Amino acid sequence: MHARVTTVNIQPGMMGEAITIFREKINPVAKQQKGCTGGYFLTDQEAGKGISISLWETEADMLAGEESEYLQEQVAKVAHLLTAHPVTEHYEVSVE
Repeated sequence: MHARVTTVNIQPGMMGEAITIFREKINPVAKQQKGCTGGYFLTDQEAGKGISISLWETEADMLAGEESEYLQEQVAKVAHLLTAHPVTEHYEVSVE
């Protein structure tokens, strides 16, 4: 299993809107992607920081979303709330 971890910095006072967008617009689309087994959006409202973690059956499935611009389309949904460019990293899930 593989994980895509994307860290975002949200404008002050906008975390609630970011959470709503992740819940209603990003997660439902993610679940429809080939190989996606689920995801989480972790938040630190005081710091204005969010971490999106999506889990994938294979590395190829995870990377396919980036090659098809799926990831960029999802980031665009929250771009107006960000104070900096998101940082995306890839990991292999070693323990579940």
